Amino acid sequence: MAKKRKKPKIEFRYYQMSEGSPILALLGQKWVQTYGSGVDYLHFHNYLEIGYCYGGQGHMILGEDKVFFNGGELTVIPPNYAHTTNSDVGTVSKWEYLFIDVEGFMKKILDSPVKAEKMIQRIYSRVLFFQEEEYPSIADKVLKILNIMRNGEEFYLEEAKGVLGALLAEIARMNRQSEEDRVEEETGKVTNMITRALDYVSYYYMEDIRVEDLAKYCHISETHFRRVFTSYMKVSPLEYVNTVRIQTACELLKKTDEPVADIAHKCGFTTNSTFNRNFKHLMGVTPVEWRKRPENYEQQLLNFNIHSEKGW
Repeated sequence: MAKKRKKPKIEFRYYQMSEGSPILALLGQKWVQTYGSGVDYLHFHNYLEIGYCYGGQGHMILGEDKVFFNGGELTVIPPNYAHTTNSDVGTVSKWEYLFIDVEGFMKKILDSPVKAEKMIQRIYSRVLFFQEEEYPSIADKVLKILNIMRNGEEFYLEEAKGVLGALLAEIARMNRQSEEDRVEEETGKVTNMITRALDYVSYYYMEDIRVEDLAKYCHISETHFRRVFTSYMKVSPLEYVNTVRIQTACELLKKTDEPVADIAHKCGFTTNSTFNRNFKHLMGVTPVEWRKRPENYEQQLLNFNIHSEKGW
């Protein structure tokens, strides 16, 4: 019998936020060092990591990509994204970091769960690595928060939160996937009726939702609700419900190793065949094929022997 291949090591470096703060700043001389010395494995975190490189040289492993830094670079790394930093041999590098509780922060400052979830998903949708001159506005905000946290003047946390909201909004816009998203945002605020319907779907997508139920929840007739919803959202109410279910299934496929059948049931599909048909219609591939794609980086963590370690 062939030996089971041993999983490579990966380290989970978790951080704890101070009560009432969505920001943890790692500052000062401790972060002037030879990165990667004696470390031959990747790690991931429980919060969004934003890094700024003041100087030095070396490379980073971001998932399956290798990128090089020599000062003036920024990184935005989602939670559960495997990565590591390595200084060139015989050199030191200076970085400083912000760890952000994006979910907790967004759900407190936004009055709509749908909008909060949309921004969170945008921010987490990919890793970013860029030179500060490419996106000077983002770089300025990151450096401002680092300095606010460093100086710790009166009301510093309130000031940092204000800049953080603007920073996260800009990152979310950077990660916009299509012109459809851009058009939707430029049409103005979502009407109260549509917002109520979207919130209802976000809470009850796993149940048997009928258009009649959504119309009653919004206090209008079913015919009028169908017309207004479809005109605004560019899809029918049931198509939207189906999209939310498939998007939720994608998250579970990406982050867990649960059987596809279990995920289908959790997302409101009564049969596997219905789930598979709808998934392929929206995503272009089957759930099993989609799960194997390299961009579903959180699924890759399941291939490692995870060692948990409190953050540096």
